[in-house]
Amino acid sequence: MLFKLILLFMIIFIQLPPLNSSAGTKIRCASTTSTQNSGLFDHILPIFEKKTGIKVDVVAVGTGAAIEIGRRGDADVVFVHAKEQELQAVEEGYFVNRHDVMYNDFVIIGPSNDPAKIRGMKSASEVFKKIAENSAFFVSRGDNSGTHTKELSLWKKANIYPQWGSRMGDEAHLTHLQKWYLEVGQGMEKTQRIANEKRAYTLTDRGTWLATKDKDKLEMVIVLEGDPVLFNQYGVMAVNPQRHKHVKYKEAMEFINWIISKEGQHAIASFRDKHRNQLFIPNAK
Repeated sequence: MLFKLILLFMIIFIQLPPLNSSAGTKIRCASTTSTQNSGLFDHILPIFEKKTGIKVDVVAVGTGAAIEIGRRGDADVVFVHAKEQELQAVEEGYFVNRHDVMYNDFVIIGPSNDPAKIRGMKSASEVFKKIAENSAFFVSRGDNSGTHTKELSLWKKANIYPQWGSRMGDEAHLTHLQKWYLEVGQGMEKTQRIANEKRAYTLTDRGTWLATKDKDKLEMVIVLEGDPVLFNQYGVMAVNPQRHKHVKYKEAMEFINWIISKEGQHAIASFRDKHRNQLFIPNAK
């Protein structure tokens, strides 16, 4: 009888599927606030965790701060949207295996009465010029995020420097911060709320805007969209294990390989708001 029991247990054990070596593992992902505020991670991470057993803890900050967290080795993977900064950090050896993941676009939002009379314009830099000319209130994230980086590039293209006044020719008129320009050092959703309270304009990503405008009861509208310069690419990259040997590189690569796979890209494409708007367009290659 004992022999039969032992034989039965051996047969059951042999037939059990092998355990996923990554099951129960937790990795840390430093990411931009837009992926969190939009609800994207709440949609895709349970799918990944169910498939691999790997739990992903998200630290949602501005892109600049997320990259810095990765540089220090305080994350295993970084998922952000400032491609030039990402590629530079890869070149410097802090990250490896960077991939494009998805994109959406930036939009300029403002009060529904549009005090600077921007609606109908086509150029983001011309819109910024008009905001400055009218001293219309503008709220900046001011946090070195991907959105803030894009905003600063638009002011520069417009030859306007709201932090220091206007620049004429080669001479910089270094004045105090313009009264109509407010830097808040906050994430995208909070920045939108402040702009709403101040009856101001701001630059936001479409994903956060669509996901939060109804929830936050924002009395704002899109005043400009569609300028090609507002293209917003997201990328993912692993922290270099040669620089930080403690990072969970194997599990980070499982996440990266999944999110750029057909299954991961489908999960991103299927993420929509309650009005069925697609918030991000997958474009991994």
